[in-house]
Amino acid sequence: MMVRTCSGSADAAGAIPVAVYADDPISLAGVRSQLRPQPGVELVDTVSGRAGAVAVLVAEAPDEPTLSSLRRLARTDGTRAVLVAATVRESELLQVIECGVGAIVWRREATGHRLHQAVLAASRGDGDLPADLLGRLMTQVGTMQRGASGSSDTPVHGLAPREVDVVRLVAEGMDTGEIASKLSYSERTVKNVMHGLTTRLQLRNRAHAVAYALREGYI
Repeated sequence: MMVRTCSGSADAAGAIPVAVYADDPISLAGVRSQLRPQPGVELVDTVSGRAGAVAVLVAEAPDEPTLSSLRRLARTDGTRAVLVAATVRESELLQVIECGVGAIVWRREATGHRLHQAVLAASRGDGDLPADLLGRLMTQVGTMQRGASGSSDTPVHGLAPREVDVVRLVAEGMDTGEIASKLSYSERTVKNVMHGLTTRLQLRNRAHAVAYALREGYI
């Protein structure tokens, strides 16, 4: 059972509501203390009923109780999730992404700055995976694709050319501003492209979009 923080204060104007969930009170207190001084963050009791809220889950690994918590949070309207974990095995990585997690932070790297960066990325709907995890995700989905039946068939036409261009740059780790500059688009256009494809294909977030593009042979 996840322990969650309690807060009686109202959200600061324009701040991102952030609820922290952890398996133990020490981890809970540690993450809260790291996030409390960060600008634009308001620690709250729960993400329920709070548009644009971010849930930060702290766990040793994404075991079944943690995955169940992530699935439940994904069903809360507008909720984004950040996972802080010590390990994520190959068999767990796609499950985590498909539960709606767009940002993952290693526990050993969970400084205030790193947690703040992940919360901001999750709030924007951007992906924020450690470089080694992104590489493992691409390798894993590429292996799944090569092992699928009909290995040389034309992939399902789920992405328009402009969407492919954007998702390929997301896979390279670029943020919205960098993608806009690279493609000579406005940032709003990039956001609209990502929102359109994730909504149409019922994808959770940018990391899930990358996984989809890899699986279907676009990358």
